[in-house]
Amino acid sequence: MHTDTQAPVILITGGSRGMGAATARLAAIQGYDVALSYVSSASAAQAVAADVRKLGRRALAMQADSADPVPVARLFDAIDGEFGRIDVLVNNAAILERQSRLEDLGFARMQRVFAVNAIGPILCAQQAVRRMAYRHNGRGGVVINISSASARLGSPNEYVDYAASKGALETFTTGFAKEVAREGIRVNCVRPGHIYTEMHASGGEPGRVDRVKDSIPMGRGGQPEEVARAVLWLASAEASFITGTFLDVTGGK
Repeated sequence: MHTDTQAPVILITGGSRGMGAATARLAAIQGYDVALSYVSSASAAQAVAADVRKLGRRALAMQADSADPVPVARLFDAIDGEFGRIDVLVNNAAILERQSRLEDLGFARMQRVFAVNAIGPILCAQQAVRRMAYRHNGRGGVVINISSASARLGSPNEYVDYAASKGALETFTTGFAKEVAREGIRVNCVRPGHIYTEMHASGGEPGRVDRVKDSIPMGRGGQPEEVARAVLWLASAEASFITGTFLDVTGGK
């Protein structure tokens, strides 16, 4: 058997840009083979996969809407076929709609935000636990949910629907962590604050981080790589007695 098949495998949903892409690259540097899912940007996802391969690791980039159980199941089947294992799931895929007050939020928007940000991670975790848990003859593993400081702050006048969906993800983190703690699976959550990513353009304000940076105690926005380091530390053996916890990467806000 080729020794590369023994490398740990990490799946990062929404891995084509921003924090997901930064996590994929850093994971490769740390010796992981990397699977990543994306919804629309095949070229961006393939570019991240190419970076992973340049670092000497294996990569699989696959289109999969994490809010839909059928492509989620296909994604995990593809990982089974390509790598034969999964060690870490990073539930990073999320969407943000345009800044709006509550009374102007549309119903379809609310449904989609919750489908992607709250239900999607649950669907992916469901597939992961069937492969990781001791009760399913797995070797254990780690699930890391990417929330947002908005789950604590509420994002008034901007996107309370997004904040509420992240609150749901956090409660899921707590319950799921307790459910699988004796099955060899650790479940933790990272809460990024204002990070320089393309996501702010989706909210209609590409320069949002620069606008709010003075309100951050450290006086600056964060870089995607700073979030990636937190994610991969929680995934590592250094965090072996940590489950059901929340790590803020917010510059103090």
